[in-house]
Amino acid sequence: MSTRKTTLVYAVLIAFAAGMVIASRLDLTPTSSAQTLVVPVTNSAPITGALDAQTFRNVAKAQQPMVVNIKTEVRRQTADMSDLFGGRGGSPDDLFRFFGQPGDPGGPQGRQGPQGRRPPMTAAGTGFLISKDGLILTNNHVVEDAVKISVSLFGEENDQDYEAKLIGRDQYSDSALIQLVQKPNHALPEAKFGDSSQMAAGDWVMAIGNPFNQGWTVTVGVISAMQRPFNITDGRQSEMIQTDAAINPGNSGGPLLNLRGEVIGINTAIFSSGRAEGNIGIGFAVPINTVKDLLPQLNTGKVVRGRIGVQIDVVPRDGFEDFGLKTRMGVIVTRALSGGAAEKGGIEAGDVIVEFNGTAIPNSSELQKIVAATKPGTSASVKVMRDKKERTLRVTVEELDLQAEQQGLPGRAPQQAPPDVQGQDKFGLSLSNVTAADARRLRLPSGRLGAVVAEVDPDGPSFGRLDQDDVILSVNDQVVSNAAEAGREMQRVQSGRNARILVWRNNARVFVTVRKD
Repeated sequence: MSTRKTTLVYAVLIAFAAGMVIASRLDLTPTSSAQTLVVPVTNSAPITGALDAQTFRNVAKAQQPMVVNIKTEVRRQTADMSDLFGGRGGSPDDLFRFFGQPGDPGGPQGRQGPQGRRPPMTAAGTGFLISKDGLILTNNHVVEDAVKISVSLFGEENDQDYEAKLIGRDQYSDSALIQLVQKPNHALPEAKFGDSSQMAAGDWVMAIGNPFNQGWTVTVGVISAMQRPFNITDGRQSEMIQTDAAINPGNSGGPLLNLRGEVIGINTAIFSSGRAEGNIGIGFAVPINTVKDLLPQLNTGKVVRGRIGVQIDVVPRDGFEDFGLKTRMGVIVTRALSGGAAEKGGIEAGDVIVEFNGTAIPNSSELQKIVAATKPGTSASVKVMRDKKERTLRVTVEELDLQAEQQGLPGRAPQQAPPDVQGQDKFGLSLSNVTAADARRLRLPSGRLGAVVAEVDPDGPSFGRLDQDDVILSVNDQVVSNAAEAGREMQRVQSGRNARILVWRNNARVFVTVRKD
Protein backbone atom coordinates (compact mmCIF):
# COMPACT_ATOMS: atom_id res chain seq x y z
CA MET A 1 0.00 0.00 0.00
CA SER A 2 1.49 3.33 -0.98
CA THR A 3 1.43 6.34 1.30
CA ARG A 4 1.08 9.78 -0.20
CA LYS A 5 3.36 12.14 1.64
CA THR A 6 2.54 15.79 1.75
CA THR A 7 3.24 18.53 4.21
CA LEU A 8 0.84 21.20 5.38
CA VAL A 9 3.16 23.83 6.76
CA TYR A 10 1.85 26.65 8.89
CA ALA A 11 5.04 28.37 9.78
CA VAL A 12 6.54 29.04 6.37
CA LEU A 13 3.92 31.56 5.47
CA ILE A 14 5.50 33.93 7.91
CA ALA A 15 8.97 32.73 8.68
CA PHE A 16 11.94 34.45 7.16
CA ALA A 17 14.03 32.37 9.51
CA ALA A 18 14.20 28.71 10.43
CA GLY A 19 12.37 27.67 13.53
CA MET A 20 9.21 29.76 13.27
CA VAL A 21 6.86 26.88 13.99
CA ILE A 22 3.28 26.07 14.84
CA ALA A 23 3.80 24.22 18.12
CA SER A 24 4.13 26.64 21.01
CA ARG A 25 7.27 26.32 23.10
CA LEU A 26 6.83 29.32 25.37
CA ASP A 27 3.78 30.44 27.30
CA LEU A 28 4.12 34.14 26.63
CA THR A 29 0.45 35.07 26.95
CA PRO A 30 0.38 37.92 29.46
CA THR A 31 -2.22 38.50 32.10
CA SER A 32 -4.85 40.47 30.24
CA SER A 33 -6.51 43.57 31.56
CA ALA A 34 -9.68 42.19 29.94
CA GLN A 35 -10.50 45.55 28.43
CA THR A 36 -13.86 45.91 26.75
CA LEU A 37 -13.83 44.52 23.24
CA VAL A 38 -16.37 45.50 20.64
CA VAL A 39 -16.51 42.61 18.19
CA PRO A 40 -16.85 43.87 14.61
CA VAL A 41 -20.35 43.40 13.19
CA THR A 42 -20.68 40.73 10.51
CA ASN A 43 -22.37 41.64 7.25
CA SER A 44 -24.40 38.57 6.25
CA ALA A 45 -26.15 40.17 3.28
CA PRO A 46 -25.69 38.28 -0.01
CA ILE A 47 -22.95 39.60 -2.25
CA THR A 48 -24.55 41.00 -5.39
CA GLY A 49 -23.61 43.26 -8.25
CA ALA A 50 -21.47 43.03 -11.35
CA LEU A 51 -17.70 42.56 -11.41
CA ASP A 52 -16.03 45.34 -13.41
CA ALA A 53 -12.60 46.72 -14.21
CA GLN A 54 -12.56 48.83 -11.04
CA THR A 55 -13.76 46.21 -8.53
CA PHE A 56 -10.41 44.90 -7.34
CA ARG A 57 -8.78 48.33 -7.50
CA ASN A 58 -11.50 49.76 -5.27
CA VAL A 59 -11.26 46.92 -2.74
CA ALA A 60 -7.47 47.27 -2.54
CA LYS A 61 -7.59 51.06 -2.17
CA ALA A 62 -10.23 50.89 0.57
CA GLN A 63 -8.76 48.00 2.58
CA GLN A 64 -4.97 48.31 2.35
CA PRO A 65 -4.90 50.94 5.15
CA MET A 66 -6.26 48.51 7.75
CA VAL A 67 -3.60 45.88 6.92
CA VAL A 68 -0.37 46.01 8.94
CA ASN A 69 3.09 44.51 8.57
CA ILE A 70 4.33 42.66 11.65
CA LYS A 71 7.97 42.18 12.59
CA THR A 72 9.02 39.91 15.44
CA GLU A 73 12.15 38.91 17.25
CA VAL A 74 12.23 35.28 18.34
CA ARG A 75 14.80 33.97 20.78
CA ARG A 76 15.78 30.35 20.19
CA GLN A 77 18.97 28.43 20.84
CA THR A 78 18.58 25.66 18.26
CA ALA A 79 16.12 24.37 15.72
CA ASP A 80 15.78 20.68 14.92
CA MET A 81 13.62 18.73 12.50
CA SER A 82 10.83 18.28 15.03
CA ASP A 83 10.70 22.07 15.46
CA LEU A 84 10.56 22.71 11.73
CA PHE A 85 7.54 20.50 11.32
CA GLY A 86 5.66 21.65 14.38
CA GLY A 87 6.54 18.54 16.34
CA ARG A 88 5.30 16.16 13.65
CA GLY A 89 8.70 15.21 12.27
CA GLY A 90 9.40 14.76 8.61
CA SER A 91 11.35 12.96 5.95
CA PRO A 92 13.53 14.21 3.08
CA ASP A 93 10.46 14.02 0.82
CA ASP A 94 8.63 16.38 3.15
CA LEU A 95 11.33 19.03 3.50
CA PHE A 96 10.09 22.55 2.88
CA ARG A 97 12.67 25.33 2.60
CA PHE A 98 12.51 27.87 5.38
CA PHE A 99 13.35 31.42 4.50
CA GLY A 100 16.29 33.13 6.21
CA GLN A 101 17.53 36.26 4.48
CA PRO A 102 21.25 36.24 3.59
CA GLY A 103 23.22 37.42 6.60
CA ASP A 104 20.15 37.30 8.85
CA PRO A 105 21.21 36.04 12.30
CA GLY A 106 18.01 34.05 12.30
CA GLY A 107 18.97 32.04 9.23
CA PRO A 108 20.23 28.46 9.48
CA GLN A 109 23.84 29.68 9.11
CA GLY A 110 23.41 32.64 11.43
CA ARG A 111 26.39 33.73 13.51
CA GLN A 112 26.70 32.49 17.08
CA GLY A 113 26.35 34.79 20.02
CA PRO A 114 28.15 34.57 23.38
CA GLN A 115 28.41 31.05 24.83
CA GLY A 116 27.00 29.56 21.61
CA ARG A 117 23.62 31.25 21.89
CA ARG A 118 22.09 32.72 18.75
CA PRO A 119 20.99 36.35 18.80
CA PRO A 120 17.26 36.95 18.28
CA MET A 121 15.92 35.74 14.96
CA THR A 122 13.77 38.13 12.97
CA ALA A 123 10.61 37.21 11.11
CA ALA A 124 7.90 39.06 9.24
CA GLY A 125 4.16 38.63 8.87
CA THR A 126 0.84 40.35 8.46
CA GLY A 127 -2.17 41.38 10.53
CA PHE A 128 -5.18 43.67 10.32
CA LEU A 129 -6.70 46.30 12.60
CA ILE A 130 -10.11 45.55 14.13
CA SER A 131 -10.52 48.50 16.52
CA LYS A 132 -9.74 52.20 16.89
CA ASP A 133 -7.60 51.48 19.96
CA GLY A 134 -5.15 49.39 17.99
CA LEU A 135 -6.29 45.77 18.38
CA ILE A 136 -4.90 43.60 15.60
CA LEU A 137 -5.77 40.08 14.51
CA THR A 138 -3.04 37.81 13.15
CA ASN A 139 -1.91 34.17 13.31
CA ASN A 140 -0.69 32.51 16.48
CA HIS A 141 2.40 31.22 14.71
CA VAL A 142 3.38 34.79 13.79
CA VAL A 143 3.79 35.87 17.41
CA GLU A 144 3.80 32.82 19.68
CA ASP A 145 7.54 32.80 20.41
CA ALA A 146 8.14 36.52 19.98
CA VAL A 147 10.13 38.48 22.56
CA LYS A 148 9.46 41.70 20.66
CA ILE A 149 6.62 42.69 18.31
CA SER A 150 6.59 45.79 16.13
CA VAL A 151 4.03 46.94 13.58
CA SER A 152 4.22 49.22 10.57
CA LEU A 153 1.15 50.95 9.15
CA PHE A 154 0.12 51.68 5.60
CA GLY A 155 1.25 55.05 4.24
CA GLU A 156 3.64 55.84 7.12
CA GLU A 157 6.77 57.70 6.08
CA ASN A 158 10.29 56.50 6.91
CA ASP A 159 9.03 53.00 7.68
CA GLN A 160 7.83 54.03 11.13
CA ASP A 161 7.44 51.07 13.50
CA TYR A 162 5.12 50.95 16.50
CA GLU A 163 5.58 48.63 19.47
CA ALA A 164 2.83 46.08 20.07
CA LYS A 165 2.03 43.60 22.83
CA LEU A 166 0.41 40.19 22.87
CA ILE A 167 -3.11 40.08 24.29
CA GLY A 168 -4.13 36.46 23.66
CA ARG A 169 -3.44 33.58 21.32
CA ASP A 170 -4.88 30.21 20.40
CA GLN A 171 -2.87 27.40 18.84
CA TYR A 172 -5.97 25.38 17.89
CA SER A 173 -7.33 28.04 15.49
CA ASP A 174 -3.88 29.57 14.84
CA SER A 175 -5.24 32.99 15.79
CA ALA A 176 -3.81 35.73 17.97
CA LEU A 177 -4.81 39.18 19.20
CA ILE A 178 -2.15 41.86 19.67
CA GLN A 179 -2.42 45.58 20.44
CA LEU A 180 -0.42 48.67 19.61
CA VAL A 181 1.40 50.03 22.65
CA GLN A 182 2.47 53.09 20.67
CA LYS A 183 -0.08 54.72 18.40
CA PRO A 184 0.11 57.22 15.54
CA ASN A 185 -1.36 60.70 15.85
CA HIS A 186 -4.18 59.89 13.44
CA ALA A 187 -7.29 57.73 13.58
CA LEU A 188 -6.82 54.05 12.86
CA PRO A 189 -8.88 52.31 10.16
CA GLU A 190 -10.83 49.17 11.06
CA ALA A 191 -11.56 45.95 9.20
CA LYS A 192 -15.11 44.98 8.33
CA PHE A 193 -16.20 41.36 8.77
CA GLY A 194 -18.05 39.35 6.17
CA ASP A 195 -19.87 36.07 6.73
CA SER A 196 -17.50 33.20 5.87
CA SER A 197 -20.37 30.71 5.98
CA GLN A 198 -21.84 32.37 2.85
CA MET A 199 -18.72 31.81 0.78
CA ALA A 200 -18.66 29.02 -1.78
CA ALA A 201 -16.27 27.48 -4.30
CA GLY A 202 -15.83 29.86 -7.25
CA ASP A 203 -16.35 33.11 -5.28
CA TRP A 204 -13.78 35.85 -5.95
CA VAL A 205 -11.41 36.74 -3.07
CA MET A 206 -8.45 39.04 -2.48
CA ALA A 207 -5.46 38.58 -0.16
CA ILE A 208 -3.42 41.51 1.16
CA GLY A 209 -0.17 40.87 2.97
CA ASN A 210 3.57 41.13 3.40
CA PRO A 211 5.01 38.31 1.25
CA PHE A 212 8.82 38.13 1.32
CA ASN A 213 8.71 41.46 3.18
CA GLN A 214 7.08 43.16 0.19
CA GLY A 215 4.41 44.96 2.19
CA TRP A 216 0.79 45.52 1.17
CA THR A 217 0.90 43.15 -1.78
CA VAL A 218 -2.46 42.37 -3.36
CA THR A 219 -3.28 38.99 -4.92
CA VAL A 220 -6.58 37.81 -6.34
CA GLY A 221 -8.14 34.38 -6.83
CA VAL A 222 -11.20 32.35 -6.03
CA ILE A 223 -12.41 30.10 -3.25
CA SER A 224 -11.26 26.61 -4.23
CA ALA A 225 -13.13 24.75 -1.48
CA MET A 226 -14.89 25.35 1.82
CA GLN A 227 -14.64 23.30 5.02
CA ARG A 228 -11.41 21.70 3.88
CA PRO A 229 -10.15 19.33 6.65
CA PHE A 230 -6.78 20.50 7.92
CA ASN A 231 -4.58 18.69 10.44
CA ILE A 232 -3.80 20.85 13.44
CA THR A 233 -1.95 18.14 15.34
CA ASP A 234 -2.01 14.37 15.34
CA GLY A 235 -5.65 13.32 15.71
CA ARG A 236 -7.19 16.80 15.52
CA GLN A 237 -8.51 18.71 12.52
CA SER A 238 -10.10 22.05 11.79
CA GLU A 239 -12.00 23.27 8.75
CA MET A 240 -10.33 25.78 6.46
CA ILE A 241 -11.12 27.91 3.43
CA GLN A 242 -8.98 26.82 0.47
CA THR A 243 -8.05 29.46 -2.12
CA ASP A 244 -5.84 29.84 -5.17
CA ALA A 245 -5.14 33.52 -4.40
CA ALA A 246 -1.34 33.66 -4.16
CA ILE A 247 -0.14 33.26 -0.56
CA ASN A 248 3.57 33.24 0.21
CA PRO A 249 5.88 33.45 3.23
CA GLY A 250 4.92 36.70 4.95
CA ASN A 251 1.20 36.57 4.07
CA SER A 252 0.29 34.71 7.26
CA GLY A 253 -2.08 36.63 9.49
CA GLY A 254 -3.32 38.82 6.66
CA PRO A 255 -6.94 39.15 5.56
CA LEU A 256 -8.74 37.21 2.87
CA LEU A 257 -11.44 39.55 1.55
CA ASN A 258 -14.69 39.21 -0.37
CA LEU A 259 -15.72 41.55 -3.19
CA ARG A 260 -17.12 44.03 -0.67
CA GLY A 261 -13.71 44.26 1.01
CA GLU A 262 -14.90 42.40 4.11
CA VAL A 263 -12.64 39.93 5.91
CA ILE A 264 -13.87 36.36 5.46
CA GLY A 265 -10.66 34.58 6.51
CA ILE A 266 -7.15 34.86 7.97
CA ASN A 267 -4.48 33.57 5.60
CA THR A 268 -2.61 30.84 7.42
CA ALA A 269 -0.94 28.08 5.42
CA ILE A 270 0.08 26.74 2.06
CA PHE A 271 0.25 23.22 0.71
CA SER A 272 3.69 22.05 -0.29
CA SER A 273 5.14 18.84 -1.65
CA GLY A 274 8.57 20.03 -0.61
CA ARG A 275 9.68 20.93 -4.13
CA ALA A 276 8.57 24.56 -4.19
CA GLU A 277 9.54 27.61 -2.16
CA GLY A 278 6.23 29.39 -2.24
CA ASN A 279 2.76 29.53 -3.66
CA ILE A 280 1.60 26.69 -5.90
CA GLY A 281 -2.06 27.71 -5.90
CA ILE A 282 -3.21 25.89 -2.77
CA GLY A 283 -3.56 28.18 0.22
CA PHE A 284 -5.63 27.98 3.40
CA ALA A 285 -7.36 30.56 5.56
CA VAL A 286 -9.08 30.28 8.94
CA PRO A 287 -12.78 31.22 8.47
CA ILE A 288 -13.43 34.58 10.10
CA ASN A 289 -16.61 33.24 11.72
CA THR A 290 -14.43 30.83 13.71
CA VAL A 291 -12.14 33.59 14.93
CA LYS A 292 -14.97 36.03 15.62
CA ASP A 293 -16.52 33.56 18.07
CA LEU A 294 -13.17 33.34 19.89
CA LEU A 295 -12.47 37.07 20.11
CA PRO A 296 -13.97 37.60 23.60
CA GLN A 297 -11.76 34.79 24.94
CA LEU A 298 -8.68 35.97 23.04
CA ASN A 299 -9.23 39.35 24.67
CA THR A 300 -8.89 37.72 28.11
CA GLY A 301 -5.64 36.04 27.09
CA LYS A 302 -6.87 32.45 26.98
CA VAL A 303 -9.23 30.32 24.91
CA VAL A 304 -10.84 27.47 26.87
CA ARG A 305 -12.02 24.29 25.13
CA GLY A 306 -13.45 20.94 26.17
CA ARG A 307 -11.96 17.46 25.88
CA ILE A 308 -13.13 13.96 26.75
CA GLY A 309 -9.91 12.03 26.16
CA VAL A 310 -10.53 9.66 23.27
CA GLN A 311 -8.65 8.74 20.13
CA ILE A 312 -11.05 8.18 17.27
CA ASP A 313 -11.33 6.78 13.76
CA VAL A 314 -13.87 6.93 10.95
CA VAL A 315 -16.62 4.35 10.58
CA PRO A 316 -15.81 2.18 7.52
CA ARG A 317 -17.82 2.91 4.40
CA ASP A 318 -18.42 -0.81 3.95
CA GLY A 319 -19.49 -2.77 6.98
CA PHE A 320 -20.96 -0.03 9.17
CA GLU A 321 -23.85 -2.41 9.87
CA ASP A 322 -21.36 -4.70 11.65
CA PHE A 323 -21.41 -2.14 14.47
CA GLY A 324 -25.21 -2.23 14.68
CA LEU A 325 -25.57 1.03 12.74
CA LYS A 326 -28.42 1.58 10.27
CA THR A 327 -26.46 4.25 8.39
CA ARG A 328 -22.82 5.26 8.24
CA MET A 329 -22.52 7.76 11.09
CA GLY A 330 -20.67 8.32 14.32
CA VAL A 331 -17.00 7.78 15.15
CA ILE A 332 -15.14 4.72 16.40
CA VAL A 333 -13.30 5.04 19.72
CA THR A 334 -9.92 3.48 19.10
CA ARG A 335 -8.71 4.28 22.60
CA ALA A 336 -10.07 5.82 25.80
CA LEU A 337 -7.08 7.58 27.36
CA SER A 338 -6.14 6.36 30.82
CA GLY A 339 -7.60 8.54 33.55
CA GLY A 340 -9.50 10.68 31.05
CA ALA A 341 -13.13 11.77 31.13
CA ALA A 342 -14.22 9.12 28.63
CA GLU A 343 -12.63 6.24 30.54
CA LYS A 344 -14.09 7.52 33.82
CA GLY A 345 -17.49 7.69 32.15
CA GLY A 346 -17.32 4.09 30.94
CA ILE A 347 -16.47 4.63 27.25
CA GLU A 348 -14.39 1.76 25.86
CA ALA A 349 -12.24 1.09 22.82
CA GLY A 350 -14.52 -0.24 20.07
CA ASP A 351 -17.52 1.88 21.06
CA VAL A 352 -19.07 3.98 18.30
CA ILE A 353 -20.09 7.45 19.54
CA VAL A 354 -23.30 8.36 17.72
CA GLU A 355 -24.57 11.23 19.88
CA PHE A 356 -23.01 13.81 22.21
CA ASN A 357 -25.18 15.77 24.61
CA GLY A 358 -28.25 15.32 22.41
CA THR A 359 -26.52 16.16 19.11
CA ALA A 360 -26.09 13.45 16.47
CA ILE A 361 -22.47 12.87 15.44
CA PRO A 362 -22.08 12.36 11.66
CA ASN A 363 -18.27 12.29 11.59
CA SER A 364 -15.07 12.85 13.58
CA SER A 365 -14.68 16.57 12.83
CA GLU A 366 -18.18 17.24 14.13
CA LEU A 367 -17.46 15.40 17.39
CA GLN A 368 -14.25 17.38 17.89
CA LYS A 369 -16.04 20.64 17.16
CA ILE A 370 -18.91 19.96 19.57
CA VAL A 371 -16.71 18.70 22.40
CA ALA A 372 -14.25 21.57 22.02
CA ALA A 373 -17.12 24.05 22.27
CA THR A 374 -18.45 22.43 25.46
CA LYS A 375 -17.53 24.18 28.71
CA PRO A 376 -15.14 22.15 30.90
CA GLY A 377 -16.96 20.72 33.91
CA THR A 378 -20.13 20.04 31.92
CA SER A 379 -21.75 16.65 32.57
CA ALA A 380 -22.59 15.44 29.05
CA SER A 381 -24.59 12.44 27.87
CA VAL A 382 -22.82 10.27 25.31
CA LYS A 383 -24.75 7.69 23.29
CA VAL A 384 -22.63 4.81 21.98
CA MET A 385 -23.13 1.57 20.09
CA ARG A 386 -21.45 -1.37 21.81
CA ASP A 387 -21.94 -5.00 20.78
CA LYS A 388 -24.62 -3.69 18.39
CA LYS A 389 -26.61 -2.29 21.32
CA GLU A 390 -27.19 1.35 22.17
CA ARG A 391 -25.99 2.62 25.53
CA THR A 392 -26.08 6.07 27.12
CA LEU A 393 -23.19 7.11 29.34
CA ARG A 394 -22.25 10.32 31.12
CA VAL A 395 -18.88 12.04 31.01
CA THR A 396 -17.62 15.17 32.72
CA VAL A 397 -15.87 17.29 30.10
CA GLU A 398 -12.25 18.23 30.86
CA GLU A 399 -10.29 21.29 29.74
CA LEU A 400 -8.21 20.82 26.59
CA ASP A 401 -4.49 21.50 26.84
CA LEU A 402 -3.39 20.97 23.25
CA GLN A 403 0.33 20.95 23.94
CA ALA A 404 0.07 18.61 26.92
CA GLU A 405 -2.22 16.32 24.93
CA GLN A 406 0.35 15.97 22.16
CA GLN A 407 3.18 15.38 24.60
CA GLY A 408 1.10 12.69 26.25
CA LEU A 409 0.42 10.69 23.09
CA PRO A 410 2.13 7.31 23.27
CA GLY A 411 5.11 6.65 21.06
CA ARG A 412 5.71 3.51 19.11
CA ALA A 413 7.30 0.56 20.89
CA PRO A 414 10.83 -0.31 19.77
CA GLN A 415 10.81 -2.44 16.66
CA GLN A 416 11.51 -6.11 17.34
CA ALA A 417 11.83 -9.05 14.98
CA PRO A 418 10.08 -12.09 16.49
CA PRO A 419 9.86 -15.20 14.32
CA ASP A 420 6.94 -15.65 11.93
CA VAL A 421 4.54 -18.33 13.14
CA GLN A 422 1.18 -17.63 11.56
CA GLY A 423 0.94 -15.83 8.20
CA GLN A 424 -2.04 -13.69 7.25
CA ASP A 425 -1.45 -12.79 3.62
CA LYS A 426 -4.86 -11.18 3.03
CA PHE A 427 -4.19 -8.74 5.87
CA GLY A 428 -0.48 -8.36 5.25
CA LEU A 429 0.40 -9.65 8.72
CA SER A 430 2.64 -12.21 10.34
CA LEU A 431 1.56 -13.28 13.83
CA SER A 432 3.20 -15.20 16.66
CA ASN A 433 2.08 -16.55 20.02
CA VAL A 434 2.55 -14.45 23.15
CA THR A 435 5.50 -15.73 25.16
CA ALA A 436 6.14 -15.03 28.84
CA ALA A 437 8.89 -12.64 27.77
CA ASP A 438 6.46 -10.86 25.42
CA ALA A 439 3.90 -10.51 28.20
CA ARG A 440 6.47 -8.87 30.49
CA ARG A 441 7.99 -6.67 27.78
CA LEU A 442 4.63 -5.48 26.47
CA ARG A 443 3.10 -5.26 29.98
CA LEU A 444 0.07 -7.35 29.17
CA PRO A 445 -2.56 -7.50 31.94
CA SER A 446 -2.22 -10.57 34.11
CA GLY A 447 -3.86 -13.62 32.56
CA ARG A 448 -4.35 -12.06 29.12
CA LEU A 449 -3.13 -13.83 26.00
CA GLY A 450 -3.37 -13.06 22.32
CA ALA A 451 -1.38 -12.95 19.10
CA VAL A 452 1.66 -10.72 18.70
CA VAL A 453 2.01 -8.85 15.42
CA ALA A 454 5.46 -9.96 14.28
CA GLU A 455 5.53 -8.09 10.98
CA VAL A 456 3.36 -5.73 8.95
CA ASP A 457 3.64 -5.74 5.16
CA PRO A 458 4.16 -2.09 4.06
CA ASP A 459 2.11 -2.85 0.94
CA GLY A 460 -0.68 -4.64 2.80
CA PRO A 461 -3.99 -3.32 4.17
CA SER A 462 -2.82 -3.46 7.81
CA PHE A 463 0.01 -0.99 7.24
CA GLY A 464 -0.72 2.20 9.17
CA ARG A 465 -3.46 0.44 11.16
CA LEU A 466 -1.55 -2.23 13.06
CA ASP A 467 2.01 -2.02 14.38
CA GLN A 468 4.71 -4.51 15.13
CA ASP A 469 4.34 -5.67 18.77
CA ASP A 470 0.61 -4.97 18.87
CA VAL A 471 -1.09 -7.86 20.69
CA ILE A 472 -4.38 -8.87 19.09
CA LEU A 473 -6.90 -9.58 21.85
CA SER A 474 -10.06 -10.12 19.80
CA VAL A 475 -11.24 -10.24 16.19
CA ASN A 476 -14.86 -9.35 15.41
CA ASP A 477 -15.70 -9.58 19.13
CA GLN A 478 -14.19 -13.08 19.42
CA VAL A 479 -11.48 -13.27 22.08
CA VAL A 480 -8.29 -14.93 20.82
CA SER A 481 -5.52 -16.44 22.91
CA ASN A 482 -2.90 -17.32 20.29
CA ALA A 483 -1.83 -16.78 16.69
CA ALA A 484 -3.80 -19.75 15.38
CA GLU A 485 -7.08 -18.48 16.84
CA ALA A 486 -6.44 -14.98 15.55
CA GLY A 487 -5.63 -16.41 12.12
CA ARG A 488 -8.80 -18.48 12.12
CA GLU A 489 -11.02 -15.51 12.95
CA MET A 490 -9.32 -13.42 10.27
CA GLN A 491 -9.85 -16.13 7.69
CA ARG A 492 -13.56 -15.97 8.42
CA VAL A 493 -13.68 -12.33 7.30
CA GLN A 494 -14.86 -12.08 3.70
CA SER A 495 -12.61 -10.31 1.20
CA GLY A 496 -13.58 -6.66 0.93
CA ARG A 497 -15.02 -6.64 4.46
CA ASN A 498 -13.55 -5.12 7.62
CA ALA A 499 -12.13 -6.98 10.56
CA ARG A 500 -12.84 -5.29 13.90
CA ILE A 501 -9.70 -5.83 15.94
CA LEU A 502 -9.00 -5.02 19.61
CA VAL A 503 -5.28 -4.81 20.38
CA TRP A 504 -3.04 -4.09 23.34
CA ARG A 505 -0.68 -1.22 22.47
CA ASN A 506 1.40 0.99 24.75
CA ASN A 507 -0.34 -0.18 27.93
CA ALA A 508 -3.85 0.41 26.61
CA ARG A 509 -6.61 -1.28 24.64
CA VAL A 510 -6.84 0.19 21.15
CA PHE A 511 -9.54 -0.57 18.57
CA VAL A 512 -8.84 -0.64 14.82
CA THR A 513 -10.57 -1.77 11.67
CA VAL A 514 -8.69 -3.39 8.77
CA ARG A 515 -10.20 -4.12 5.37
CA LYS A 516 -9.32 -7.58 4.06
CA ASP A 517 -7.92 -7.73 0.53
